[in-house]
Amino acid sequence: MSKIITLGTFDMLHAGHLRLFKKCADLGEVIVGLNTDGFVKKFKGKMPIMSYVERKEMIEETNLVERIVPNGQKDGTAKKAILSSDANLIVVGSDWARRDYVGQIGVDWDWLDKNGIGICYINYTWNISTSELKKRLYEN
Repeated sequence: MSKIITLGTFDMLHAGHLRLFKKCADLGEVIVGLNTDGFVKKFKGKMPIMSYVERKEMIEETNLVERIVPNGQKDGTAKKAILSSDANLIVVGSDWARRDYVGQIGVDWDWLDKNGIGICYINYTWNISTSELKKRLYEN
């Protein structure tokens, strides 16, 4: 059985997140590398709407995830979260397929190969995102 890690902030949990977790669960045991509040502030320039503790609780309540590990190294990489998950597959939405996801999480292909970790892109759920939800809130 594969161990899957998917990394993200997962602020304002929505249907797109749930679909991602379900697709991950179809592939194996799901571990979420949840971005810490400080990590989000550093890389997005603002705090998430929901705190780490709140986001973690919401994800746990889905019963789709085996465990959650914090992602927020000071060096900006996801290496510690990935290695602590013991995952052999990183799953990410296809919206990252044409961008440098490997670079974004602070690793390279040699590091992934050395650690026996692959990457799988799954269909992204369009028209639903935390940004889209924020936009809807502001418009109403």
